[in-house]
Amino acid sequence: MVADSRTSSRAAGLRPLNAPRLVRVLTGDGLPIAVVEGERRRAAQIEDVWYVDDEWWREPIARRYYRLFLDGGVVRTVYHDGERDEWFAQGY
Repeated sequence: MVADSRTSSRAAGLRPLNAPRLVRVLTGDGLPIAVVEGERRRAAQIEDVWYVDDEWWREPIARRYYRLFLDGGVVRTVYHDGERDEWFAQGY
């Protein structure tokens, strides 16, 4: 049990969980072949690919997601943001 701090809750103290983080992804023929997060890990296998194209009435979202098995047994979900032309890692 956590003791009551007796302070009021504030939205400014909140942060999103599992926020995407910018990563460097090396590609070949448009597909991810390696992810660089401090060290370079080769994509041994692409397990899944899916697309999100949504919210055109607000701010467009155009993302292509990849679930990757990387060398060393690491699994990463990365996506290419087509609107910004940047790669992100997304944790769940």
